[in-house]
Amino acid sequence: MSRRHFIPVLLLAALSVRPLASEQKVSDDEIYDKVRLRLASDRDVRGMAIEVDVKDGVVRLRGRVDKEKARRRAEKLAKKVKGVVQVINELRVAPL
Repeated sequence: MSRRHFIPVLLLAALSVRPLASEQKVSDDEIYDKVRLRLASDRDVRGMAIEVDVKDGVVRLRGRVDKEKARRRAEKLAKKVKGVVQVINELRVAPL
C-alpha cells in the first residue's frame, strides 16, 4: 500500500475506534463518588444535608439545603459528572 493511501486508511481506522471508547459505561459507584466529591468541594453546597443515590446513571438528590441557589447548584454539579443520564432533584429548601 502506498503512503498516500495509508494515511486515509489509518485516519478512518482511528475515527471508527473513537466512538467505542466514548461508549464505555461509567459505573454507578463511580458516578456516586464523583457526585459526592463535587458536592463536598463546592462552597455553595458543602456541609448541606444532601443524600445521593445512583441507579443506572440516574442521580437522585434528597435532603435539605438552605437556599434555592444551593438546590440549583447541587443539580448542576451532578449533571456535569460523566455517565450521569438524568438528575432527579428532590432537595427541599429549608433552614438547616
